[in-house]
Amino acid sequence: MSIKTEESSNYEYVVARVRSRRAKLFDADDYRKLVRMGPSEIARFMEETEYEAEMNALGTRHAGVDLVEYALNRNLAKHFDDLLRFADGDLYDYIARYLRKFDAWNVKTVIRGVYTESDREDIEDDLIRTGEFSERLLDRLVEAGSIDDIVELLDGTFFADPLADAYDEYESTETLVPLENAVDRAFYAHLLDDLPRTEPDTPTALYREFLEAEIDFRNLRNALRIARSGAEIDPSEYYIEGGRLFGPEELRQLARNVDELVARIRESSYGSDLDAALDHLEEAQSLIGFEHAIEAALLEYSEKLSNRYPLSVCPVLSYILAKEREVENIRAIARGREAGLSVEEIEEELVVQ
Repeated sequence: MSIKTEESSNYEYVVARVRSRRAKLFDADDYRKLVRMGPSEIARFMEETEYEAEMNALGTRHAGVDLVEYALNRNLAKHFDDLLRFADGDLYDYIARYLRKFDAWNVKTVIRGVYTESDREDIEDDLIRTGEFSERLLDRLVEAGSIDDIVELLDGTFFADPLADAYDEYESTETLVPLENAVDRAFYAHLLDDLPRTEPDTPTALYREFLEAEIDFRNLRNALRIARSGAEIDPSEYYIEGGRLFGPEELRQLARNVDELVARIRESSYGSDLDAALDHLEEAQSLIGFEHAIEAALLEYSEKLSNRYPLSVCPVLSYILAKEREVENIRAIARGREAGLSVEEIEEELVVQ
């Protein structure tokens, strides 16, 4: 993925394309229909949506929920690759570095595949082929026979050293948590690389504001997850640098008191934009409810930024988050129906704006 910085950024064109695509995302009515369908009905419904091309292309190899899931991944990659095709100048760079999150996804996918001794074809189908990794590197990662091989293949990427550092803990715990956390932290740690602090409302400042918000909400989610698990883990050990709301020590303390945590967010620069989301956060009774409230808050904040700065990178990144959420919602519905979950149980898994 080469960086096209010589040309001027074409915000107006890319934002127009993004708004057109965002209008096609599933809405609450679509989800209400889907949660009442069986797996085969969901597949047929998907064939009549903008996922038609992917459903048809994969229909000879897969069926039912597997077909839906692999079509979702391929469609996601197509749309995000289109964004890179559309964008010029610094806007391209902003999008490209953000889409490295799918390099992180793919690293975790191959690690899980090796760990569970999955078939090569199954691992390959779970990849989302967008981001910075070349097709050759992805193919070689799929063929890796061990986690050691994966770490070696990633030499020269910013994932290699964190994975190597986390390897001993992985061996001692025999779980993937240390490795997956290392991958996520590596991605977020490099989001802000070489981004100068500039005057407010400039393209770089808006990009930084968006990324800092995402880091803040990821820190919040990780801290709540640790606190609610009851495990003797220090949340500061999983702290991601680069946000502007929490320091590691403050996050450690607030994660154990949701009321104080919500009050802290209400008093922050996010507070005026997140009233509804914070109400949901206060009302949540389970860890899943907390996490979904946090995801909804990030979506809401990204949309506020998009409306406030309509000709900037903000609408593009907000669309990426919304498209990801659509894919996650459809996947949750399909897997839930396959597992025989009730409509109410599935609806608890969804984040709908």
